Amino acid sequence: MKSLNPTPDGVLLVDKAEGMTSHDVVALIRRRLGIKKVGHCGTLDPIATGLLLLTLGHGTKIQDLLMSEDKEYAGTLLLGVTTSTQDRQGEVINQRNVPPLDENTIRAAFEKFRGDSYQMPPMVSAKKHGGVPLYKLARQGKVVEREPRLVHVYRYSVDRVALPEIDFSVVCSKGFYVRTYVHDIGEELDCGAHLKSLRRTKSGRFDVAQAISVDQIKNAPREEILSRLLTLPEVSRMRGA
Repeated sequence: MKSLNPTPDGVLLVDKAEGMTSHDVVALIRRRLGIKKVGHCGTLDPIATGLLLLTLGHGTKIQDLLMSEDKEYAGTLLLGVTTSTQDRQGEVINQRNVPPLDENTIRAAFEKFRGDSYQMPPMVSAKKHGGVPLYKLARQGKVVEREPRLVHVYRYSVDRVALPEIDFSVVCSKGFYVRTYVHDIGEELDCGAHLKSLRRTKSGRFDVAQAISVDQIKNAPREEILSRLLTLPEVSRMRGA
């Protein structure tokens, strides 16, 4: 007998709310649509908001393809404080005075990380070591050796300077840790920094302006959520494939 509720195939663009994990969003969609085959492309930390691509049904087959695309973020860093997670959720591990930095000095620090550079994946991350996510090892108080990874910043902008805060945006390659980027810029400025807030605005050709919000997912009828689903041919056309 055929299911009355067949699994839809496609990609759903979601505007993730703060405080949720990417897995929380997947669980919400599974519950609201009554389906099991749901994946996500590119983990967003709980403090981050913005674009999360969910793959449904046969859409899960193109998950790796979608994850490999460039991402765009807008964020705020806070100078003078470094944390165990490189963002505001971690424990404070060092506090330093913030010198009277001018905009040229700040831009020079950002410029140093434009193009190719190597990032050390943070211990509190989803990257795996021996099949175990690093954040699980970190919770056990373990620190393991990590290989630096080659990443790329295509462009960036410094959007607001109100020390100790700096607003910025960055377009980067896959596997890029914005909080590590912020940490490294803080070290370059000799006062340390951590990520205060982050929003993913784009992933490949997909824009958060096209996304459905978590509140809409919670409250809209199933049919309305499904109407926002991009079919696989639509995804292919949008990607220019």
